[in-house]
Amino acid sequence: MVSRRTLTAMGGVFAAVVAAGTLMLNTISATPAAAASGGTGVGYLHTDGNKIVDSTGATVRLTGINWFGMETSNLTFHGLWAGLPATWTEQIDHMAQLGYNTIRVPYTGAAIKPGAAANSVNTATNPDLVGLSPLQILDKVVAYAGSKGMRIILDRHRLTPDVATALWYSSSVTEASEIADWQTLAQHFAGNTTVIGADVFNEPHADGTDPQGTGADWGAGDARDWRLGAQRIGNAILAANPNWLIFVEGVSCDLPSGGTANIWDSIPDPPLGCDWWGGNLALAGQFPVQLNVANRLVYSPHDYGLSVFNSGNCQPGQVWFGDPTFPNNLPAVWDHFWGYLYKQNIAPIMVGEFGSTLACPQDAAWMKALLAYMGTGVNGMSFTYWDWNPDSGDTGGIVGDDWFTVDQAKQSIVGPYLIPPVPNGSTPSPTGTPSVVPTTPTSAPPSSAPPSSRPPSSPPPSSPSTSSGPGGCTAAYTTVNSWPGGFQAQVTVAAGSTAINGWTVTWTLASGQTISQLWNGALTTSGSAVTVKNLSYNGALAASASTNFGFQANGTPSTPTVTCTSS
Repeated sequence: MVSRRTLTAMGGVFAAVVAAGTLMLNTISATPAAAASGGTGVGYLHTDGNKIVDSTGATVRLTGINWFGMETSNLTFHGLWAGLPATWTEQIDHMAQLGYNTIRVPYTGAAIKPGAAANSVNTATNPDLVGLSPLQILDKVVAYAGSKGMRIILDRHRLTPDVATALWYSSSVTEASEIADWQTLAQHFAGNTTVIGADVFNEPHADGTDPQGTGADWGAGDARDWRLGAQRIGNAILAANPNWLIFVEGVSCDLPSGGTANIWDSIPDPPLGCDWWGGNLALAGQFPVQLNVANRLVYSPHDYGLSVFNSGNCQPGQVWFGDPTFPNNLPAVWDHFWGYLYKQNIAPIMVGEFGSTLACPQDAAWMKALLAYMGTGVNGMSFTYWDWNPDSGDTGGIVGDDWFTVDQAKQSIVGPYLIPPVPNGSTPSPTGTPSVVPTTPTSAPPSSAPPSSRPPSSPPPSSPSTSSGPGGCTAAYTTVNSWPGGFQAQVTVAAGSTAINGWTVTWTLASGQTISQLWNGALTTSGSAVTVKNLSYNGALAASASTNFGFQANGTPSTPTVTCTSS
């Protein structure tokens, strides 16, 4: 189980800092920039002010998900134990189909040591992984995700398997050994542009009570100054691979002692002195991380819903959840802890973890507000949602215990903000470049779930059936998988020489076929006649751009004639 705690600011000082929280959700303006030619761009990535850009200078937004396990005693991705149809490739397929374009991979040093052995791999589901080392399995995940147009971020999540620590070093795992691990990975993946960077260490945080704290601080200049630690490790990584981005998380409290606020003494505590583990970057503007290679730094805070703090009892443990203006007060909180770095064009932000079980009434409002704050389209802040795994004790996952049934309550909130990956050789869908962040999602989530029982994606796809209609769009129908009694298909919709504002695809089911699940489109049927219309987030296509929807059906696969009409 993965767990985390938060450290709170105390009540009275909060109001002075977030008086502006009585306003509606803040907006973030951004100068429109060129969209990347693919979902995650081309080549290595670097930074330009508060943007992440690709090798051509086009803006890229990472909208990813965490898939953990390499930091645990299993030493490899969780869910490799799942039964059919949730093979390891199917799970990556599913992530990409849902729209996640990046995978953040937590790991621990033991997973990459010589002789390390992965365990809990289902030999029937994933026979191609049997006997491989954790690093060899990671290689396969990187290669397959890369073929989908996805990116990989590596995250040093634990010093030793399963154990969270306040500091990035210990008596048994030194900073030097951690640097050696990072340099091993940086050299191992040198030249592989799927792997784009290093999240230096996960959730450094305060420990003990101020002024006798023993945890991580920011800017104190001592041995527990995480800003300096991240700087040393980041520069060592760049010495081994200067092309990587360096993702640096915050601390939890910005007290010089590295402790939590002492609410029992008579000394006033600083306003909003503490946040989530890894979430407090309030002092990064004053004490920035300085890297030897320019344009490589990305700040990566974490943020969570109320149910994570209180394990579901839903009583506000942090003052911002109990504020009478909630959730309109939240932008001022995020401005204070990390949003200012983006708004002042200091550095890009990638929120490396955020998630919730949605067990508390406040959780959905918090998540919607956070996603709106981060923005839509290519100019929004990047993020990786926590998480794919259903076995996270804090949040649960996007998928359920079978590792492929989607939690629609969560996905319906996150989905409208995702920029899907574009496989190699495909034409990207437009991402848009809004200059103002909406206060609520601007598009509805998918109206139907991705399939709850998709087959493994092993057979080669059939030859596509492509046809055009009278309205300036084409539709290509491909059977991507089949099994006795059923199949999975994908339909790619492409605009012609002019942009379109919406599309409708129709075809006729063969005898015995019925559609059981469809995603990324609105389905209606009348007998054997099928009509699929775009959803609000994938209808507008630029000239020659494309999008797709998929479905699972009962019956024997066929190659129907499909017709596309645009509006």
